[in-house]
Amino acid sequence: MITIGTRGSQLALAQAHWVKGQLESQGHSVTLQIIKTRGDVVQDRFDKMEGKGFFTKEIEDALLCQQIDLAVHSMKDLPTENPAGLVIAAIPPRENPLDLLVARTDIQALQSQKIIIGTSSLRRVECLKARFPQAEFSPIRGNVPTRLEKMARGEVDIVVLAQAGLNRLNIDLSEFHTWTPPLDVLVPAPAQGALALQVRENFDCDLAFLEDRSTRECVTAEREILAFLQGGCQLPLGVYVHSEGQNFRLHLFMGQGVRGRSRRFQVEAASVSACVQKAKEQLQEQ
Repeated sequence: MITIGTRGSQLALAQAHWVKGQLESQGHSVTLQIIKTRGDVVQDRFDKMEGKGFFTKEIEDALLCQQIDLAVHSMKDLPTENPAGLVIAAIPPRENPLDLLVARTDIQALQSQKIIIGTSSLRRVECLKARFPQAEFSPIRGNVPTRLEKMARGEVDIVVLAQAGLNRLNIDLSEFHTWTPPLDVLVPAPAQGALALQVRENFDCDLAFLEDRSTRECVTAEREILAFLQGGCQLPLGVYVHSEGQNFRLHLFMGQGVRGRSRRFQVEAASVSACVQKAKEQLQEQ
């Protein structure tokens, strides 16, 4: 029997059930164990909370104590340093990593109006300020359906959500207006849209069939930039690496909270590692 540890949100459970189904298709018996994390309990804004691993530490502790055998994380929530004794055994194919704006009315018409945009992400706030100069940004917590309900009730005019979560929950947005900001407007968080399957080093179940090499290469590069800037998941930082023809492209947005001023750039190179090196060189130039 393999015990999977997961948070109790609808999205976390959907992700864990997907992994459960994959393992069962290989003949394994699997059960789920819900674990509450600090991020689930404390309702403060993330930028007001100290430390890292708000949604992962308690699950990692359960792994280390052998209460569970496998943890399913949203990889963007994981600190860049893996605890001793634990490894990321597999990173499945990445879902859509981009953000989506959802509203009751046409979003383009709202750009010059005094509106309220619901998001608790400093990255999203700093990226969207230029496109919505009259907007007020209001912190919004809760799972994906809860945030959509708050927007539908008029508590905010626009809510910003990760497309990966919407896809994994198969949420119907046909009654709303949506807009996917291009990368020159809103850069995803490092590893957004990717899952991380974390186990103890001595775990004896082969998870290689769930591994996507390209996803691992790109999200590892994004997290390398995050580590280079000594940041956590609450940092106003967007990094996204993807293939483009025969080359790779790295998009970066760095908010004022990182090094005192906002920066945005992209680099292209023949390899992911070369993109990372170019990005680090540009970051060191300031």
